[in-house]
Amino acid sequence: MIDPAAELRLDGRVALVTGGTRGIGRAIAEACAAAGAAVAVVARKPAELEETRAVLEGLGARVSTFAGSVGDPEVAERAVGRCVEELGGLDVLVNNAATNPAFGPLVDVDLGAVAKVLDTNVVGALRFVRAAWRAAMRERGGAVCNVASIGGLRPAPSIGAYNVSKAALVHLTRQLAQELAPGVRVNAVAPALVKTDMARALWEPDEPASAASHPLGRLGLPDDVASAVLFLCSDASAWTTGTCFVVDGGASLR
Repeated sequence: MIDPAAELRLDGRVALVTGGTRGIGRAIAEACAAAGAAVAVVARKPAELEETRAVLEGLGARVSTFAGSVGDPEVAERAVGRCVEELGGLDVLVNNAATNPAFGPLVDVDLGAVAKVLDTNVVGALRFVRAAWRAAMRERGGAVCNVASIGGLRPAPSIGAYNVSKAALVHLTRQLAQELAPGVRVNAVAPALVKTDMARALWEPDEPASAASHPLGRLGLPDDVASAVLFLCSDASAWTTGTCFVVDGGASLR
């Protein structure tokens, strides 16, 4: 018989979360720590990393931090190397960090900005998977979860570059799930609008209207996404790979 409390635990495992100091990434890092994992956090700002370290250690987790951008080609290898050195391995990888500097129709936006979005959101995730595979997961297995978006499943105005990158991330998830099976499971989550600083321009001008567009009557919270990620990275989803788990308050029903 399944023990739900045990299935969702990550005791004895090491999780690495990119963009883990704020918003969805922070909630994921805290969920992994609360579930018993040691946690490595990668983000750009040292001060935010130190504050995050204090919170995660307060949850009883061993913590490693690395300051750098996932858009930097050298960061993945170095961050994964530090994680393995300081925490003893790597079992769970969450590619959460993303950027979105390109707003407007794709026929108009600066192509340099589009290239940055694709490199950070797609190639950056691949770099981390490759580093995790070579450093630990090829031998010991593991679980990868990519934070995509419902924008990767359907078009929307003004954020086309971001949406295209998330669509590519969803397909990258399926491709890697096929290539890395059976030892490594690779899944994705696709949130709708979540109340984070990154998405503030989308929800803050009229939050009630934004909330009303979701059948469940509210916007998402970072913890809503973190719960789905924890499920996909835990033994509770041991027979699940190559899937994209939509977490959208019902928004895709409309």
